[in-house]
Amino acid sequence: MEHPYVPRDLQLPGYVSLSLSQSAIITVFGISSLLVVSLVWLLSGRSPNLSKLDRLLMCWWAFTGLTHMILEGYFAFSPEFYKDKTGFYLAEVWKEYSKGDSRYAGRDTAIVTVEVITSVLEGPPSLLAVYAIATGRGYSYILQFAISLGQLYGTLVYFITAYLDGDNFAASPFYYYAYYIFANSFWILIPSLIAGRCWKKISLAVQSQSQKKNKVR
Repeated sequence: MEHPYVPRDLQLPGYVSLSLSQSAIITVFGISSLLVVSLVWLLSGRSPNLSKLDRLLMCWWAFTGLTHMILEGYFAFSPEFYKDKTGFYLAEVWKEYSKGDSRYAGRDTAIVTVEVITSVLEGPPSLLAVYAIATGRGYSYILQFAISLGQLYGTLVYFITAYLDGDNFAASPFYYYAYYIFANSFWILIPSLIAGRCWKKISLAVQSQSQKKNKVR
């Protein structure tokens, strides 16, 4: 069966077309994400020690952690998802997303590498960040800073490698801007804001500790 991806000469032997519609795929993802965020928001509201910003950060880390582990984890370890005939939701997601970046269907080496690292080394720590914020652990800021830098690095590699390879992997301008640009922009904007905030918090803590040592001397 002929695939819908660009470049048209991309070899995908055994390709099976989508079983679910675009609206169904996006709706399921949207509802699932909303349920996760709502649950974390409601549960975090039980703690009087958490600010609204802390609770929002917990929602983000829960959302991004599960996205890395489940969605990206499936892609990383399912090299032939485009052959799926069962209509399995995660396979359908990547068949659809590949319209915005066919490197996923084509198992581009750089993409697979980034996604394996992201799902394994950033997914679990993101969920640990939820716990760290909820319990006020001392490593909370350095953990969030480290994960955010990892997300920024991975996203930049994602965009830069596409540019170096000609940036011609989207089936249409709609998929290019909706999937490739818009969907990934959150992993540039939000990690940048979190990394900046954590840098300030860590710097203030180090400065305060230095001042205390000077006073003791």
